[in-house]
Amino acid sequence: MRNVARIALFASAAVGATAVWAQQDMSEVEITAQEVAPGIAVLFGNGGNIGVAYGEDGTVLVDDQFAELSGKIQQAVADLGASPTRFLVNTHYHFDHAGGNENFGNAGATIVAHDNVRKRLADGSNVLGNVTPPAPKAALPVVTYDKGMSFHLNGDVIDVMFLGGGHTDGDSVVRWRNANVVHMGDMFMHNAGWPFIDVGSGGNVEHLLNSLGQVIAMTDAETVIIPGHGEIATRSDLMAFRTMVQTGVDRVKALKDGGSTLEQALAARPVEGLRNVDGGFIADDAFVTAVWQSLEAHNR
Repeated sequence: MRNVARIALFASAAVGATAVWAQQDMSEVEITAQEVAPGIAVLFGNGGNIGVAYGEDGTVLVDDQFAELSGKIQQAVADLGASPTRFLVNTHYHFDHAGGNENFGNAGATIVAHDNVRKRLADGSNVLGNVTPPAPKAALPVVTYDKGMSFHLNGDVIDVMFLGGGHTDGDSVVRWRNANVVHMGDMFMHNAGWPFIDVGSGGNVEHLLNSLGQVIAMTDAETVIIPGHGEIATRSDLMAFRTMVQTGVDRVKALKDGGSTLEQALAARPVEGLRNVDGGFIADDAFVTAVWQSLEAHNR
C-alpha cells in the first residue's frame, strides 16, 4: 500500500483526473528514510523518490518533491546525520520532483540539472492540466549541462548523465560508481504500469527505450536501482520494465506500419494485459497514444 500511496497523487493527474497541486494537503505526509548503501539513502514522502548522499564533503540531494514538504525533507536529512544540502540535482523539471527548488535554493543549495530543465522551469509549464508558472530565480538550476557532469564527494564519484531522455527532454540518471547505486528519475517507475511519456515536454518512447538500455548496460545484478516512484528495485526489475515497454511499442508500431489510424489502433487494444499491475499509472489508451506520437516524431 505504501508504494501505491506514493504515486497516487501524480497518478490522479496522469489518468486524466482534475488535480490542483497547490491545494493538496501535505500536513499529514510523513518523510521516511531507507539506507541503500553507506552514506546513501532514499527519502519517501509524496512525490518523486529523493536520493541523499552524505558525508564529510557535504550532502547531495536528488530531487525535492513539493515546496510544502521542504521543512520535513530538511529534517529527514538532518536525522540521517547529514549536513544541510550542498548540491541539489533535479532529474527533470516536473512539479513533484522539483517543487521544493526555491526553498532549497534560498537555503543555500546549488541546484544542478540538464539545460532543458532550467529552460522549462524558467518558462513555466502545463502538464496534464496542472499549470506551473515560471519559476523564480532561486528555484532555477545555476549549474547546467548538455551530456552530464560528475561530483567527487564523500569517497565516491557521482555521475549525473543525460542519456537522451524519454520521459521528458531533460531526464538525468544519477549513478554512484563505487556504491553501485543508480537513481532513474521518472524514466523508471517501479510496479506502476506504463511509463508517462510527456510528449508535450519533449518525451519520446524511443528515447526512453534507448536510455533504459544504456543504464542496463552499465549496471549489474548487485546494482541498487532507485525508481522515480515506487519501491527500491534491481537490474532485473529494470530489464523487465524495458521489455514490457518494448513489447507494447512493437505492437503499436506493427499496427501503424500496417496502415491503421490511431483510432483504429486504440480500438484494437494492442497492449491489453501487458501492464505489470492491475489498473496502473497510465491507462492503456494514453500509452498507445504516446507511442503513436513518438513514432510520428521520428517519421515512423
